[in-house]
Amino acid sequence: MGFTFEKHGAGITAYEFPTDQVATQLDPPAHFNAHGASISELPPTFAVRPLVVVDVSAKVKADPGYHATVDDLLAWERKYGRIPAGSVVAIRTDWSKRWRDPARFTQRPFPGTSLAALKFLHLERSVLMHGHEPLDTDSTPNFEGERWLLQNNFAQAEGLTNLDLVPEAGALVVIGYAKSEGGTGGFARYVAIAPPSWPHGVTIADSPGAPLPEYEHPLRRDADGVLRRAPPR
Repeated sequence: MGFTFEKHGAGITAYEFPTDQVATQLDPPAHFNAHGASISELPPTFAVRPLVVVDVSAKVKADPGYHATVDDLLAWERKYGRIPAGSVVAIRTDWSKRWRDPARFTQRPFPGTSLAALKFLHLERSVLMHGHEPLDTDSTPNFEGERWLLQNNFAQAEGLTNLDLVPEAGALVVIGYAKSEGGTGGFARYVAIAPPSWPHGVTIADSPGAPLPEYEHPLRRDADGVLRRAPPR
């Protein structure tokens, strides 16, 4: 972190992560499986997939420990048709709205996905992976759902957010993550591409991305070493 715009003409940041498991992330099998693929071995075909959003947020509001069931998945299919093979199935619980309250966010009871639902998704619908808003798949004593997934060589998405702003059907998801060599997990970004009629989000016309904005005042490092926009001194 010794590089500065003033001295070197470039901003260069060193990163040191104490864990790869606390954030929006992508879990490869190697997280629970000594013989499983690491994050650097996931194929490029992970990049873009159909997105399914199963909304159980009302049930979680009534029961914070609610775990999505096969019946919840079948209810989605009655409305939208068969869950597409190779899709990413995101379980909406609205638990991510508690992210800024870490003590409650990680405390039991928290919502999850039942083992029966996970087996249904992978063995009967052949999905790529499922995703959830908490940092764990389930809240069973031995994490039976997460253990089954990873030990059977399936991946999963954790710490998802903004599922309330995404259509339940008809969208795609773009998956981006750092390809850390041998990584047992990794911070990831999941971006939904919704139909043109969808009211949320931005279009390329709204935010073309090039050129990116330039700020009135120079970026400065905070005490924690993060480069941020800052007011004039």
